[in-house]
Amino acid sequence: MLKQRHVACLNDISPKGLAEFGPNYTITKDRADSDCWLVRSANLLEAEFPARLRTIARAGAGVNNIPLERCTEHGIVVFNTPGANANAVAELVVAGMLLASRDILGGANWVRSQGADPQLPDKVEKGKKAFAGTEIRGKRLGVIGLGAIGHLVANAAVSMGMEVIGYDPFISIEFALKLSRSVHLATQLGELLEACDFISIHVPLQDSTRGYIGAAQIQRMRDGVVLLNFSRDLLADEKAVGAALVSGKVRKYVTDFANEQVLSFPNTIILPHLGAATEEAEENCAVMAVRQAQDYLNNGNVFNSVNFPPISLGKAQLSTRVMVLHHNVPGILSKITTLFGEAGINIEQMVSASRGIAACALFDVSVKVPREFAMGLSSKPDILKVRVIHLTEES
Repeated sequence: MLKQRHVACLNDISPKGLAEFGPNYTITKDRADSDCWLVRSANLLEAEFPARLRTIARAGAGVNNIPLERCTEHGIVVFNTPGANANAVAELVVAGMLLASRDILGGANWVRSQGADPQLPDKVEKGKKAFAGTEIRGKRLGVIGLGAIGHLVANAAVSMGMEVIGYDPFISIEFALKLSRSVHLATQLGELLEACDFISIHVPLQDSTRGYIGAAQIQRMRDGVVLLNFSRDLLADEKAVGAALVSGKVRKYVTDFANEQVLSFPNTIILPHLGAATEEAEENCAVMAVRQAQDYLNNGNVFNSVNFPPISLGKAQLSTRVMVLHHNVPGILSKITTLFGEAGINIEQMVSASRGIAACALFDVSVKVPREFAMGLSSKPDILKVRVIHLTEES
C-alpha cells in the first residue's frame, strides 16, 4: 500500500480533477502539512515552503505566481498544464475576430438600451446600419506562435475561409504535424506583419518576448490591422498600441487583459481574462495537474515540469525507487552511483536528465534502501532532494 499523502488546494480546484487522486490521498486545508499544493492563481512568490512539500501543481499554463528558482533550490518540482485549456482560448480568439469585424457588442448594447417599446422592430431596422461590419472570410490572419493554442487558431481560421500565415521558428514536431497544410509558414516575422488584416499573438512571456509587439513591429503592419492578444498583456508594448489606436494604424485591439491603461484607449475590446474560463478547461487543467503530481509522488516520474527536466521509469515495479534532484554540474552522477556501490546497493535500472541548472535521476533497486543512506546522499554538495519511494512507504 502506498504512503498516505496530503494535498492542499490553495484555490478552488475542479472536483473532477480531485477525483483522480487515489485512496492514499487526503485533501487538507493545512498547507504546512502537505506533500502537494494545487494552485491556480494563488500568489506564492513570498510563500514559505514546509519541509514536507514535494510538488506544486499549477492547474493552468502560466507560472508567474510561483517562485521557480526558489522551488528548484528546495527540491520542489513545479508542474503546469500546457494545452489543457488550449481549445477554450482558441475559441475565444475566433470570437474576438468576429467581435472586431462586426460591431456585435455595440449592436446588442444599443438594442438593450431601447427598453420595452412597441416600435422596437421599426427602430431596429432603421438603426442596424450603424453596426454593420465586415466578414472574416477571405481576410488574412497572422498567427505568431504555433503551439498548443496557436495551431488551433490557425486551423480554425482556415476552416472559416481565411488565409493564414503562421510564424514560429521553434515549432515542435507535434504541432507541425497537426497544422493545416493550408497555413503558409513565414520565415521572418516581418513577412507576417506586412501581409495580414488580423494578427494574433501566441508566444510565452519571457524576458526575450516582453514587449514583443512594439512600435517598430506595429509600423510594419497594414493600416487598419486588428491586433489580438490572448496570451499575456506584457507581450505588447501597450503605450505603442495605444498610440496606434489613436492614429488609426491599428483599427481594433482585442485583449483578454484589463488594466487602467488599456481602458483609456479607443477602439478596444477588453475581456476579463476569459480565455480559460470554461467548465471544460477548468476540468482539463485540474485532471492534468492531479495526474502529473500523483505520478511524481507515487513513482518519481516528471512530465510538464517547468523547473526540472522530463524523466520517467514508468510505474515503480521493484521494491524501491530512489529519486535524486540535483544541480546540473559535471561528475555528479558518477559520484551518486559510486555511493550506491559503496553502500552495497545494486542499481537494476536508471535514467537521468538535465535542463539548465537542474537535473534529476531515477534509480530502481530490488532492496529496501536504508534511511541512513538517503540522508547521507542528501547531505552531499549540489544535491537538492533525495526521495526514496517504497511500494509500501517513502522515506
